[in-house]
Amino acid sequence: MKRSDDSEREKRRKRRRLIQELGEQRIPYLSPADPGFQELWDSSYAGLALRQSSALPDGLHERVQSALITLQRRGCLLRDLVRVRDRDVFTAVSRALVGQPGYTYRYLDTRLFTIPWHCEGEEGQKDEKEKPCCDSDLRDDRLLEEKQEKEKKEEEEEDIQFNITIINYMDPSAMTQLKEEPYYGMGKMAVGWHHDEDLVPLSPVAVYSYSCPAEPKKEGERSNVLGTAYNIACWRVGLKVAWDIHTPGLALPLQSGDCYYMTADLNRTHQHCVLAGETARFSSTHRVVQCCTGTLDYIKKRCSEALENLHTDPEKNTKSLKSLLPSALQRIEDIHNEVFEWLRQYWFQGRRYARFCSWWTKPMEQMEKDWKEMERMTQLLLDVVEDENTAQENRREMADVLLNALTDRQQHRQTWRDRYVCQSSLAQTLPAEEAPADRPYWSNEDPDMPLPFDLSEIINRVESLLWRGKVSRNKMTLWGCMTSLTGVICVPLPFTWRIV
Repeated sequence: MKRSDDSEREKRRKRRRLIQELGEQRIPYLSPADPGFQELWDSSYAGLALRQSSALPDGLHERVQSALITLQRRGCLLRDLVRVRDRDVFTAVSRALVGQPGYTYRYLDTRLFTIPWHCEGEEGQKDEKEKPCCDSDLRDDRLLEEKQEKEKKEEEEEDIQFNITIINYMDPSAMTQLKEEPYYGMGKMAVGWHHDEDLVPLSPVAVYSYSCPAEPKKEGERSNVLGTAYNIACWRVGLKVAWDIHTPGLALPLQSGDCYYMTADLNRTHQHCVLAGETARFSSTHRVVQCCTGTLDYIKKRCSEALENLHTDPEKNTKSLKSLLPSALQRIEDIHNEVFEWLRQYWFQGRRYARFCSWWTKPMEQMEKDWKEMERMTQLLLDVVEDENTAQENRREMADVLLNALTDRQQHRQTWRDRYVCQSSLAQTLPAEEAPADRPYWSNEDPDMPLPFDLSEIINRVESLLWRGKVSRNKMTLWGCMTSLTGVICVPLPFTWRIV
């Protein structure tokens, strides 16, 4: 959490400095009609590539666009509650994460959980009644064909396997208070300037853009000179060199069915935004996300690693910790905090998809059981630390580990409680099945939980124990000094001085 906060503060600092340097000026930007547009593209935006809609088969457009519309009509595309400048806000864009089963994608302190795509012949995960995890209409949808086309593009472009796609829906008529682009005067932004987060370094990003047909105008409304088409402003992607006020920006118009690609290190060295057109638009953004810490397999392995240190006596049905080495305890408590973050992210947002895809239900139920076992492990560690019979040196090291873990945990719990409470007015606008759940949360007197939710009293106990240990180590013997003819003689006086 701290690393994310520091990164956001750094971005705000750079943004303020950039705006201060600009003052009332605007950085120039070029569109295709401007002289020098292609030269600027080649020299400063070489990692950007465009494939026009005419280069793709008509049948493909029909299938992919049908799939996107189906997702939107079935209510799969939802606005996210994200963290921006220390407050939760709804994104203007509705979206869903589709991808490899068990993958997640994290942005703006929000973790999205994939609606899994299924390969041909694959049964997928089933619920307790042996039903497929996904709504049958969605399984029969064209997501598979979309995935196949995605893979075909990958083979042609980079020979890289994308593992997720973020599907976005943007309707400018429903997006109130769109901000003006602040540096170049490019127009209204549906998505502000940003780098795509959590990606494998140097991996490409591929985007398919579909602008919905404009509604026919009523008789008597103004049309263009041909009388059959209308002058509708198109959507554009804006690009700029990150934190640079000297290189002109680039505004690339996107016709319906166009694909654009950000390759090499463009996403790292440049920022991009989405400039609103006048009709609704879908985009399918294919990415290679980091899979080292953002998958179900990863967090399950972490749970198993932590629980390996828990011993259960089959005869007495009692539990104890196998290892009390500080390094092992530190690793387990770190995992404990990490699992709590996954659970909170899921119940804050991820469960919204459960009504049409149950893939995550069983894994998250198991994760919550594992997390409760980790709560018991923390209680066992607390018992050892507070046991007067524990060796003093070992006791102090274990207490240090425990205090650091509990302090971080208390902060994380309070942060999530604040997020839940502060966004409650936003949640009131959502159907019950979409609203964030305040979970895990329990009263301090809950008999099913080994430790209270509010850890402040326990933290005080551990701090007090550590303080008493420091006092004992800092006992000093007061020496009295007497002067003699032969010099100074120091002798211990019959009392000690305790530092407080």
